[in-house]
Amino acid sequence: MITDSGDVLSVTPTAANLFVSDSMRFTATLVDKSGAHVSAPLTWSIDNASVASVDGAGMVRALAAGSATVRVTAQGDVASAPIVVAVDSGQTLSVAPTAVSLTVSGTQQLTATLRDRNGKAMAATPQWSSNNTAVATVDANGMVKAVTAGSATIQAKVRNLVASASIRVSTASAGAVLVGAGDIATCTNQNDSLTAKIVDGIPGAVFVAGDNAYPNGSPADYANCYGPTWGRFKSRTHPAPGNHDYNCGPSASPAIAGCTTPAAGYFGYFGAAAGDPSKGYYSYELGAWHIVVINSMMTRTTGSAMEQWLRADLAAHPTKCALAYWHYPRFSSGSTHGSDASMQPIWQALYDYGADVVVSGHEHNYERFAPQTPTGQADPAHGIREFVVGTGGAGNYTFETPQPNSEVRYSATPGVIKFTLYADHYDWLYIPTSGSFTDSGSGACH
Repeated sequence: MITDSGDVLSVTPTAANLFVSDSMRFTATLVDKSGAHVSAPLTWSIDNASVASVDGAGMVRALAAGSATVRVTAQGDVASAPIVVAVDSGQTLSVAPTAVSLTVSGTQQLTATLRDRNGKAMAATPQWSSNNTAVATVDANGMVKAVTAGSATIQAKVRNLVASASIRVSTASAGAVLVGAGDIATCTNQNDSLTAKIVDGIPGAVFVAGDNAYPNGSPADYANCYGPTWGRFKSRTHPAPGNHDYNCGPSASPAIAGCTTPAAGYFGYFGAAAGDPSKGYYSYELGAWHIVVINSMMTRTTGSAMEQWLRADLAAHPTKCALAYWHYPRFSSGSTHGSDASMQPIWQALYDYGADVVVSGHEHNYERFAPQTPTGQADPAHGIREFVVGTGGAGNYTFETPQPNSEVRYSATPGVIKFTLYADHYDWLYIPTSGSFTDSGSGACH
């Protein structure tokens, strides 16, 4: 301390060790010769502003590793305290995702998170860099762009903490094809023959989204109605069941209780391709995509066996792109059945794991929704795009007032939807059996 005219100015604490981003309040006391406190304005300063800052109330904030001296003045007296700032060994830096596969010209947003020793996220501006800019570049915000085929490491740095993500870039390849519809064969009209003729000309995997054979999904319905038309795609079909396949009638039910069990016609016809008959839900890989098939005739509440299986399945298959399909649509503007809120827990699981597309049937029409949350809020960045494609041939239903985020609606003729699934995006094309209507577009994976 330095005294003047007998006054004594002191600062507390007299020295301090801080971690980067820590804060500490310093106080100063001015007393006269008799020891009485003297009221006087205090002026705080620091001699190394790159290491720490101090405000007018003596609050010091550590900025970077190093040493500095905190000073306070009052009525010409000066007192000081040395501080040493170190990087907290308990701080961590992470980058997500940690591994990315892209095709040439594809992009991926990386995020870096700095946490303190208690796990609390801290404000930080990372410095991004690529060790191989010929393969992948990264901008100041962590956006990666694939340039040529090969491998690269993207690094984020905050002070002396470093985290990285591995990038694998491949040349663009032909996408995998998935084509299909729901609500198909009735034996009372020829519409399923017309939609089957469209599928005849489209190579690739086939999906059916339930109510595949009317009226009751019996072995006879599958043999006599479904078999002669869509049955010719049986070897490449990945099916999902509907209420008529369980002989449950038209109403949505949260469980299969009261239905014909175990949907003998459906499981008997498709065999192992339909999964375990006691479950009817399963998943498979198609190109770079993870595909999930849900049995909307099973209990789908939060914590149910199917919902828990779905979360475990998605966690075990952390692909960039994922699509799911089942019978009852979470969202629909249709006049006959409409939206089924009981499917929300399934949507929530898919949303939580970054799924991209959901396809359903049940309403005998075609409808496309913009990406949205499980509660129907528009979410262009992380939302799931839903397609209702109950147009396989069983008939046509009309629409009521459009639901929020409904973009396209069509019910004039049957048709099928074709998805072309690439490593980081997808194309869709709805193909009707007649007329000039089409719906097509592209979407990026999350």
